[in-house]
Amino acid sequence: MSKKKHRDRPSPESLGLAPVGVDTHAHLDMRGFEPQELPDILARAHAAGVARIGNVFLGPQAYAQNAPLFAAYPEVFFILGMHPTECADYAETVTAAMESAFRASDRLRAVGEIGLDYYWKDVPPPDQRQAFRQQLEMARGLDAPVAIHSREAEKDTLDILSDMGFAGRPLVWHCFGGDAELARRILDMGFFISVPGPVTYAKNEALARAVAEIPLSRLLIETDSPFLTAEPWRGKRNEPCYLGFTAVRVAQILGLPPETVWRATADNAAAFFGLPPG
Repeated sequence: MSKKKHRDRPSPESLGLAPVGVDTHAHLDMRGFEPQELPDILARAHAAGVARIGNVFLGPQAYAQNAPLFAAYPEVFFILGMHPTECADYAETVTAAMESAFRASDRLRAVGEIGLDYYWKDVPPPDQRQAFRQQLEMARGLDAPVAIHSREAEKDTLDILSDMGFAGRPLVWHCFGGDAELARRILDMGFFISVPGPVTYAKNEALARAVAEIPLSRLLIETDSPFLTAEPWRGKRNEPCYLGFTAVRVAQILGLPPETVWRATADNAAAFFGLPPG
C-alpha cells in the first residue's frame, strides 16, 4: 500500500517579501514553544522577511520570568497586560507591578492584550470589566498604546472604551475576526485593526468582507503564534515566519500588491508602537 502523499506547502521564503515585516502579536514565551527553539524561530522569521515581532506577556509574572529569554534579540519588542480570562480577583498590586515594569524598560511598547472575553466562563464579567478599566487607566497614565482582546463581548468592550474616553487614542483591536459592521464601529472610534491568519481560510467570507472595509492606513497584521496558523500551513504550530501568507491574502482582498501591504503594515506598526529605527 502506498503512503498518502502530503500536500505541498510553499515555504514562507518563497513569497519573496522584503525584510521589513512586523508581526504585531505573538506569544513566543507560551507553552508550545521551548526556549531553546527561539534562535531557530527567529531565524525562520528573518528568512521570511519578518524584521520585528511583538511578544505579548500575559501578566507581570510571565514577563518577569520570560523577558530575559529575549535579551539577545532586540528585534522583539514587548507588550504586557492581563488577559481577561486571568483576571479573577484582580488586585491593584498587579497593576502596580505592570506599571513598574513599563517605567523600567523601553522595550515594553503597549498594554495588552486586555479586554473582555465572555466565551470562556472562567472569570465573571464584572471582574473582567473592573480589571479592564484599571488597565486602561494604567495605559492612559503611561501614555501607552493598547492591544484589545474581545471575544463575544464587543458591545461591552466598545462601550467601556467610549465611556473612558479612549476614542482616538492609539489602540489596536487584536486578532480581529468580526464582520464589516464591527470593523466600521472600531474604525469610527479611530482605532487600528490587526488581521490574523484566519483571513486566509476559504470559508471565512465575512472576515474577508470586513477586511475590504479597512483602510490600509489603519491596518496591522499578526500571527498570534502559536495559534491560528494561516493557510497553507493551517494545522501546524504557528510562527512569525507564516505572517507573509496573511499579508498576501489581505493584498488580494484589497486589490494591492503583497509588497505594498507588507511595507504599509510594517510602517503602521512602527508608528503605532513607537518602534526605534532599525
